[in-house]
Amino acid sequence: MRWLTGWSTGTPRAGAPAPDAPGTVAPIAARPLWSGPNPLWAVGDWRPEEIRLVTLRPGAPAAVSTGPVAPDPVEDTPATTRLAVLGHCGATDAELAAGLAAARGGAVRHLTAWPGSYTVVLRTGTRSTLLLTDLAGAQPVFHTPWGGGTAYATAALPLADLVGAPLDTGHLAARLACPESPEALGTGTPYLGVQRVPPGHVLAIRGGRPYLSGYDEPGAVGEQPRGEAPAVRELTRALLESVRSRVRTTAPALSGGRARLGVDLSYGTASATVALLAAAVPLPPVPVTAAAEPGPAVGAGARSGAVKGSWARAAAQETSAPEQLAAVTLGETDPPATLVLAPDTPRLRHTVLDPGPDTLPYAGLRADPQAGRLTDEPGPELVAAARAEARFDVGGADHLTGYGARQVLDGHPARLADLLRAGRSRELLPPVAALAGADRAAVGVLAGALRTPLTVVRAAHRLSRGRYAEALDDAAAKLTARHVPDGSGTAGDRSAGDLLWCVPGPAARWLSDDALSSVALRLRLAARNPAPEEHPGARRARHALHRHARSFRTLVHAAEQPGQRLHAPFLDNQVVRAARLLPDDIRLQPGARHALLHAVLTGAGRTDLPPDWGRGPRPDRTAPVRAGLRLAADGLAELFDAPLLAEAGLIDLPAVRAGLAHSTDPATPLSPAALAGLAELVSTELWLRRVRARRHGACWTGLPLTRPPALPPVHLP
Repeated sequence: MRWLTGWSTGTPRAGAPAPDAPGTVAPIAARPLWSGPNPLWAVGDWRPEEIRLVTLRPGAPAAVSTGPVAPDPVEDTPATTRLAVLGHCGATDAELAAGLAAARGGAVRHLTAWPGSYTVVLRTGTRSTLLLTDLAGAQPVFHTPWGGGTAYATAALPLADLVGAPLDTGHLAARLACPESPEALGTGTPYLGVQRVPPGHVLAIRGGRPYLSGYDEPGAVGEQPRGEAPAVRELTRALLESVRSRVRTTAPALSGGRARLGVDLSYGTASATVALLAAAVPLPPVPVTAAAEPGPAVGAGARSGAVKGSWARAAAQETSAPEQLAAVTLGETDPPATLVLAPDTPRLRHTVLDPGPDTLPYAGLRADPQAGRLTDEPGPELVAAARAEARFDVGGADHLTGYGARQVLDGHPARLADLLRAGRSRELLPPVAALAGADRAAVGVLAGALRTPLTVVRAAHRLSRGRYAEALDDAAAKLTARHVPDGSGTAGDRSAGDLLWCVPGPAARWLSDDALSSVALRLRLAARNPAPEEHPGARRARHALHRHARSFRTLVHAAEQPGQRLHAPFLDNQVVRAARLLPDDIRLQPGARHALLHAVLTGAGRTDLPPDWGRGPRPDRTAPVRAGLRLAADGLAELFDAPLLAEAGLIDLPAVRAGLAHSTDPATPLSPAALAGLAELVSTELWLRRVRARRHGACWTGLPLTRPPALPPVHLP
């Protein structure tokens, strides 16, 4: 896990006792980036090109450096400005210097417009520090009071270590009950006292005190939806820049014969789009130092010994051929079906993994459940970590994925209410007709042709006209009464269930009465706040994206291989901003995502794709999950023999055990929502056990020895 951390101390008030000095406290195995009373460290396996530092002093040009360097011995003055960009950033040195110069006037939004996924830290003078989060939420920032000031980091667990924060069971209950509701989650984290900076916001620490402000408000001027053609052109440009910036800065190959660049090539059109875009960009030449190292690194020539100088000529001949990309597919689909998504692409070296017991979800439960990696936060990706590790293990040192495309491009069902608010009710016909057609094929003509359109349109009208406070009160009442949908029903029923301000998560049906009551109280308190100005559909879609970005971050922590980098270009700021320009009626068209990605590839030069590209049948995702549950039945029974979730009062243990028993019985049907809820519960229990088994203070040196607090029961806030 890679993270950066630092703190900003303040001046104590007159008459107040002086706070404890930080002293010799520092993160373990950290690289200092800034020194002094307000330091900054980079912790973990950062690559040199992932650390960019810029310093601007009066009367001198901006000094730009790449990689960790010795801290500047010159003491900062109130006129000194520093910028740190950590992660993958496609900006040039000149753009970084110009961005820092412009940020002195107070503008910061331009610092988030470069290609890539990164965290920005800006320090002005000696008392002001600003940290910027990304729009999706894949690069979060956390903060907590400490030492008379504020400590911050890009991971919550180290801050909890620093201040000795106990687990917040109320927040865990909110994550399980309403994972996409900001009214229930707030800005909290699983650690009490550690706060999260919302995506698209700036954490400004002045004089040791934190202040939050948004730098990219939804619906801002200049980001209003455009026509289809201009929006698709902007999306094509943004996605091309995101993919090209990663391909052109690919690191040298790792030891063991791993390819420099890898891509996912599965049944998904998003991963296939990224693979095709990456295959059209030549990889940078291998540095001489990397090519001279022994081993099967790409680009290293072999000396033939025929004539003098034949080694150099052989190397030149080898590097002239285009380097291949490792395209990985988990063999649950037929290879011809996956290859249709990327036809006539010789640069893709296709690898099909044979599905086996070790690649099924819940495979890690058959061994020691506590032996897995400890992630910063819980997430359902923990139960599929072994499955993801098998895929990424044969990928490249830089591995491109299509994560986030569905949330960025697709039309959330709640956007139907936005069309009604805008007086565009006629544009509801195509998506509602598609839902009616799907239900007509599943449950019959009468239900599909009459009941589904009435149910969906009525729910859309209710959301478009309903009051925000009343909607939250209704959601709280349903949680208290345990009126939680189980995810069954037709496609129209599920879409109508999404047409609400606050929707319970798939694990809510297994929570205890106390846990549901505590979440309901959070919703009632949030109902007293002013209603958001954002339309309900756009707001629901934005928070669904935030939840998915959190899941991708958990996946990176759980499955990324040592020295490897997982990339999700669809979660980049510029791609998210470009997708905001898409009109709602285009998003809500049946097959909109496939059509948009087809248009992106056409604009990038791939004109050989068939018109129905990407519209093939999707494989059954529930079959591997049910198979993994059956094989892990004994491990699940042992895991929930005396679970920590029940000790904290979060779950209804008999109901959870009954749900697990049904999931391991192949004769009992279960909806995808029920399987997702069980994954949430199992992963949270795994995460709690790994947190409890962990030694407190393992991230820091110089901390006093303290006993880790016990897991408190859930309580009403």
